[in-house]
Amino acid sequence: MSGILDGKIALITGASSGIGRATARIFAREGARLVLADVAEAGGQETLQTVKDMGAEAIFVKTDVSKSAEVDRMVATAVSTYGRLDCAFNNAGIGGRGALTHEYTEDEWNRVLAVNLTGVWLCMKAEIIQMLKQGGGAIVNTSSIMGLTGAIRVPAYTAAKHGVAGITKAAALEYAREGIRINAVCPAPIYTPMLTSAFKKKPELEERYARSEPMKRIGQPEEIGEAVVWLCSDRASYMTGLPMPVDGGYMAQ
Repeated sequence: MSGILDGKIALITGASSGIGRATARIFAREGARLVLADVAEAGGQETLQTVKDMGAEAIFVKTDVSKSAEVDRMVATAVSTYGRLDCAFNNAGIGGRGALTHEYTEDEWNRVLAVNLTGVWLCMKAEIIQMLKQGGGAIVNTSSIMGLTGAIRVPAYTAAKHGVAGITKAAALEYAREGIRINAVCPAPIYTPMLTSAFKKKPELEERYARSEPMKRIGQPEEIGEAVVWLCSDRASYMTGLPMPVDGGYMAQ
């Protein structure tokens, strides 16, 4: 039985761990051929081996999404390897330091925006250029519930994720008639290395986050990956321009 992405060429950034790795496994299960990208090469190679062990055809391209030349090379490598690019999951991101707005330095602010917002824009730009040539495609960006509401002590992250939701809507409108669908997922807290590291420093955070959720639990990376794969598939053919919460009901409160 074929998967819902059978034969599709899919690119995933931030593929070395967490949501990116979980999504790569689900893309592989659904029959996609994969281009995995991350600045963390060791983790990226582990993800690569994981999906190959599942029987998927895949390559890894070390990429810093904040650098346009590396992003362009990443997409060019995908196309030279497989001939086209059907799906892209722009997921690479960093958390940044937890601090109040007046405590943030300009360098800290610029770094978070460079990866989390400019990086998504650079990836979209290169992907769209290719998708225009081939007549269509599907893009999913990683925003956050912090791209839909406010949060304290993460000003740069909140600004970047709001920006991702905004450019998702703008680009979806620009390319709707070109056969390119562009959506975003907006996760609530998810058990990723970034979050579990925070829990080790402040164990009380885990219980606090779980209590804030209507489902009274923190999400799993696979729960985001399932949404991403669906949005990339033809089953979501009338979906574009949506920053979609995958959040256990958090935004419904």
